[in-house]
Order: sequence, then structure tokens, then C-alpha cells
Amino acid sequence: MEPVLLDADNLRKRLVEDGPYSALDVVTVTGSTNTDLVQAAGRGAADRTVLFAEEQQAGRGRLSRGWVSPRGQGLHVSVLLRPSTVPREAIAWLPLIGGVALAETVQAMFGLTATLKWPNDLLLGDADRWQKAAGILAEGVAAPDGMAIVLGMGINVHQQAADLPHGAGGLPATSLAAQGAEVDREEFAVALLRAFADADRQWRERDGDVLASGLLDRYQRLCGTLGQRIRVELGTEDLRGVATDVDPSGRLVVRGVDGASTPVSAGDVVHLRPN
Repeated sequence: MEPVLLDADNLRKRLVEDGPYSALDVVTVTGSTNTDLVQAAGRGAADRTVLFAEEQQAGRGRLSRGWVSPRGQGLHVSVLLRPSTVPREAIAWLPLIGGVALAETVQAMFGLTATLKWPNDLLLGDADRWQKAAGILAEGVAAPDGMAIVLGMGINVHQQAADLPHGAGGLPATSLAAQGAEVDREEFAVALLRAFADADRQWRERDGDVLASGLLDRYQRLCGTLGQRIRVELGTEDLRGVATDVDPSGRLVVRGVDGASTPVSAGDVVHLRPN
């Protein structure tokens, strides 16, 4: 069966004319929605500009991983953000805020158990058999009119498990459909972007304070990495220990085998099986 493609006019009506976004487009195929909006930011595109693609041919995730996105099977969206009132040191929270909006939307719409793997992978299923269903990537843009952030989300929607590549961090990939959800992609897209806009608004109104906005608590409640034995791959060396906290800066705090706690701002996290 041919997939039902997104209707750009309907999405613009619901998310721009009657919603919080400034501009929205849907393209059939592109290299990467993030790359397209990074270029648009350099040309002065407005805060809260949205781009969907039915198919990406050069999609990517964290650490330059490729992202497979057959036409009409997933939801591939990027949002250009210009949070000018938020301190620069708080900007690292944007992908985590995107993760909160995504996990909460999946839970509310489909009744699935949604978990976040730090910093921003969406996992579905029980803890003993988590599978990755989505990833989030934020990229900064030093535009002539100020700093901008492009936040991209790639979500597996209609694919079957056999059609998906192995996930990151040793986890198999899955999709909403493979977990039993019946998904109308347009309704999902609208709900997700409204949830993200609401979380972004709360964050900006509190000048990036994730404690005052409640976003730190929401992220911690969703973060399945907390309490896990993990390995953080830092490039030159690995850090092993137990993830004990996500701090107000968005860093993962790891208690090592020597008992010392180390905050990590970047790195590839692998959940380790219990001994």
C-alpha cells in the first residue's frame, strides 16, 4: 500500500495560521532537512521555521551516523529556532527538550512506554528489551543576524522491524508500527510540534532555567539511562560507571568504579547488561 503523504497546506493551516510556527514546508525528497534549514538560517529565515521531508537521502544523526528514511515511512522534521533571550550556556538543552516533547507525545497518543536514552534517543519497550525508534540532532548556526539552532527529529513510524538497521549504542531499531501503534502521520506531526512549541515557550519564558520551567524534572522522569550501568565512549577513552543524574546544564553525571562522580556533556552512551 502506498503511504499517505503529508499535506503541506493542512499542516500550515494547523501549525502556522492557527499555531505557533512562522513558516512550514514539506518536500518530497532532500538530502537532509537539517542541512536545508542551516542554509536557510544563513539567509535569515525566521524563528520557528519548520521543514518536513518525506524522504531523506543524506539524513544523519549524532556522531555523523546515517539515518535511513524511506519515502512516507517515517517522520523527518527540522525546526529553526532563534531563542535570543536564552543564555548561550542553556542552548544545550534544546535537544533534550525535543526529547521530552517527543516521548510525552508518543505516550499520550499511542499508550506506548517511551523512554529517553541520554541525551536524545527515543526508546520503546520494556527496560530489558529497549529498542530505538527515533533520534534528535541539534546544530548551531552562526548567522549574520545572530545565533540560530536547527533541531532535527527522525522518527520511525510505519517501518517493520525487518526493514530497519541496527540502532545506535547496541540497541536494535524499531518503529511505532512495530510496537503496535496505528499512526496518522499528520496528526502525530501536529501533536508533536505543538508539544515542542509549548515546552520551548516555557523554557524561553524562564530564560532557559530548566528548574523553574519544570523541564529538568520532566526529562529526568523520562530518562532510562539514569540508574543504568553504562559505558560512555569519549573518543580517546571510555568512562564506565552508573548514571546517577542529569544536572541543570544537561550533563549526564556518572559515578565511576572509584566512586568519583563525573559530569559528561558529550559522548556515546552504551547501556551495559547487568552482571
